[in-house]
Amino acid sequence: MRAVRFHGYGGVEVLRVEEVARPVPGPGQVLVEVRAAGIQPGEVMIREGARHGRWPATFPSGQGSDLAGVVAETGPEVRGFAVGDEVLGFTHRRASHAEYVVVDDVNLVSRPKGLDWDVAGSLYVAGTTAYATVFAVDPQPGDTVVVSGAAGGVGALAVQLARRRGATVIGLASERNHAWLTDHGVVPVSYGAGAAERVRRAADGRVDAFIDTHGDGYVRMAVDLGVRPDRINTIRDWSAAGEVGARTYGEGSAACAVVLGELARLAGRGELDVPIAGSYPLERVRDAFRELEGRHAQGKIVLRP
Repeated sequence: MRAVRFHGYGGVEVLRVEEVARPVPGPGQVLVEVRAAGIQPGEVMIREGARHGRWPATFPSGQGSDLAGVVAETGPEVRGFAVGDEVLGFTHRRASHAEYVVVDDVNLVSRPKGLDWDVAGSLYVAGTTAYATVFAVDPQPGDTVVVSGAAGGVGALAVQLARRRGATVIGLASERNHAWLTDHGVVPVSYGAGAAERVRRAADGRVDAFIDTHGDGYVRMAVDLGVRPDRINTIRDWSAAGEVGARTYGEGSAACAVVLGELARLAGRGELDVPIAGSYPLERVRDAFRELEGRHAQGKIVLRP
């Protein structure tokens, strides 16, 4: 089968699509023929070596956690899945950017009818991270919540989940994404110089919670806006969070099939919009990551093996 590999840390130029042995599922595992697999900012940091101390790579390294596809083979003792089932899920083995991937059955859920393959294949990391950020700040009806990076892969889901909790949501994003935010019941505010004052005006002076999906000083902005540290959550600026006592719930805090299944059902019913910024064939993996690393994509970027 074909799979994305890299043999040393570096930029997109180290990514290759190589022929490798097709994996064999063991006990409690299934082999999934991948139809779609999302890509993540965290994968960039791992590939560049920026997270070597926490998540070192063993070379040659694969990559990818999100996936959706069709069960091609089952190992012994698998429960709940059979050959031909359509599924979505995740792997922690850095392996989903490939034509086939072995997945533990507990990390899979059935694909709801009506759920687009690209959405299914890119929902795990962004969706469970967004779920965790909203849980961390606990929006209540009548609260005003600000989300930075509100049109990004995580932010676009966080604003919707916070709205479902009954909160007024202010989304910091570029002007080209304001129409999308407005259509989803979010008050759009442009980022950049003067953003704090624009937020104050949009919020009538009161901000109850702040979700930072972007970094670059937003934790400090939240404090300056009068938000209590325990109602600030960042998935980017861990240093600032440590200094002010903010929360850092993110990827891993809600990373389970139960949460993924809930998000998939919402998306399948049209109650959660998962924007897809672009999809690329596996051999264009470098182009996919170039778009991701530009940090201006609205929504998720997906590989189609």
